[in-house]
Amino acid sequence: MQHLKIFIDLTRLNKPIGFMLLFWPCSWGLAYAYSINQNLGDFIYYLFLFFLGSILMRSAGCIFNDIVDKDFDKKVYRTKTRPIAAGLITVKQSLIYVGILCLMAFLVLIQFNLFTIILGMSSMILAFPYPYMKRITYWPQLFLGITFNWGIIMAWAAINNNISLEILVLYMSAIFWTLGYDTIYGAQDMSDDEIIGLKSTSIKFKENIKVFVFASYSIAASLMFLFFKDNIGLNFSSFFLLSFILILAYQVLRMDKNEPQICLKLFKLNNFGGFIMFLTIISENF
Repeated sequence: MQHLKIFIDLTRLNKPIGFMLLFWPCSWGLAYAYSINQNLGDFIYYLFLFFLGSILMRSAGCIFNDIVDKDFDKKVYRTKTRPIAAGLITVKQSLIYVGILCLMAFLVLIQFNLFTIILGMSSMILAFPYPYMKRITYWPQLFLGITFNWGIIMAWAAINNNISLEILVLYMSAIFWTLGYDTIYGAQDMSDDEIIGLKSTSIKFKENIKVFVFASYSIAASLMFLFFKDNIGLNFSSFFLLSFILILAYQVLRMDKNEPQICLKLFKLNNFGGFIMFLTIISENF
């Protein structure tokens, strides 16, 4: 049981917000593809595969991130009890877990068409360098947004076997959504990160962090309005879109960089926001 607890802590399976934020963009791409394809069987099947893949890849990513950051994690209050930093598991054992999880994720990936498999494999070029970004740039959140929302394009391609301009607009919107919510998340560790020399948008814009989050969310919302421009009116889709925008606005209004617990709660609210955006897209069919 102790080994199971270490594995759960290592992969953050007890904190589903991580893999859900990876999954929701995939569901958006699938929902938009379904609005055109109208194949319910494929939609449900691929939704399950992307959900499973999100859990596996997020778990592998958490372990790899902890391996890379183990020396930094020991110096940060919020992360010093993580299994690798606390010495509860070795790096070698952790790498074995990463390999197993990636192999399982690959078995999920090969259920898709060749184009989607190529897109999935190419995402590794983005995924594995991510933990190093906070050492070299103040924009790791932007890099995360590019990486974390790749599933939108993959999900669309899984059904349509191509990339459309509309799906790229949705992808860009999701990048700025991530840029906003991960800046809120990063506000929890600003003081520790500055001491040990790590970088983030939270630190870069710490004097005007609300303005930066507002700008990020405003760009995300504007791109979403562009994406939905032909469907805005008195309908369910517009109601859910407005709800999503209000969730973003609430985060900006309530955010306080000096209150880590508030920042964490606002960050977690984006799980609900991701679900609302899924409803926004899928309700276009009704």
